[in-house]
Amino acid sequence: MDRMMNWAILGTGDIANEMAQALKNTGRKVYAVGNRTHEKAVDFAKEYEIEKVYDNFHEMFQDDAVDVIYIATPHNTHSEFIMEAVSNGKHVLCEKAITLNSKELEKAINLAKEKNVVLAEAMTIYHMPLHKKLRKMVEEGGIGDIGMIQINFGSFKEYNMDNRFFNPKMAGGALLDIGVYAISLARYYLKSQPNQVVSIMKKAPSGVDEISGIVMQNAEGQMVVISLSLHTKQPKRCNICGENGYIEIVDYPRAEEAKIVYTESAKTEIVKEGEMSLALQYELEDMEKAILGNDDDILLDYTRDVMQIMTDLRKEWEMYYPEEIGKAAVSA
Repeated sequence: MDRMMNWAILGTGDIANEMAQALKNTGRKVYAVGNRTHEKAVDFAKEYEIEKVYDNFHEMFQDDAVDVIYIATPHNTHSEFIMEAVSNGKHVLCEKAITLNSKELEKAINLAKEKNVVLAEAMTIYHMPLHKKLRKMVEEGGIGDIGMIQINFGSFKEYNMDNRFFNPKMAGGALLDIGVYAISLARYYLKSQPNQVVSIMKKAPSGVDEISGIVMQNAEGQMVVISLSLHTKQPKRCNICGENGYIEIVDYPRAEEAKIVYTESAKTEIVKEGEMSLALQYELEDMEKAILGNDDDILLDYTRDVMQIMTDLRKEWEMYYPEEIGKAAVSA
């Protein structure tokens, strides 16, 4: 491709605004925007000087001028929109969680291969320069073999069973909203996908998962302990623990700094890389590199592993979304 890529944004919420700003800040072209509520799309276009607003957002998928679509709509709509976009030969960067379950994801991956387009989840962890630097250090044995990863993520959300956090009709619950970050972080630093997973979960009054504890182990014996909650605040903190020290990361989804503590000497080291405010810029840059075939930091295989873990957990919890009930869609 010898011209600037034309990006289209589906959705006009907070994260869509962040992506539009990131594209604009880097001199890229936000060519089009679509939304169920046309007036919101018009206002969004005015704010970011976007050329094209669709009367019907489905027109975005057929527009020959669109190269890549960023999907920032509720979780339960992702699969439908991904399939429509990919069917029309569009590259897709979709917000987490990329689909509801593994069966949906496998269909999307297979279609993307058939259409020769790039499909990726907008998982900030995979694109932050700090995580790339730390993983290289871990792979080179900087703190010895990793034995344990401890991860917390908790938000306090008021009990409103109609909002997207608790509403099953909007694929609510802690796992798909914040747990996807924790499991993605673990997968990023582990040698292989966990093959043993046990958990305990408390449901919210609406029936979605509100609080959970998850323990995972892979074939190499590396263990992960995750704590999630939607009605109690927890720090977004992780400890990556090796034989010779541990790495502590606060606000890990968009982290720019980590502390390393070495066991024998008790020496500490601060590692800084990248900027938290540029998280979405790093995502879109990696996406464009993948489209151009210059690099592949989108880590779709990791996305697949994470989705399989989440699908298996919800199956164990007997927690299904309306789109899945009666379709056996959770079995991949």
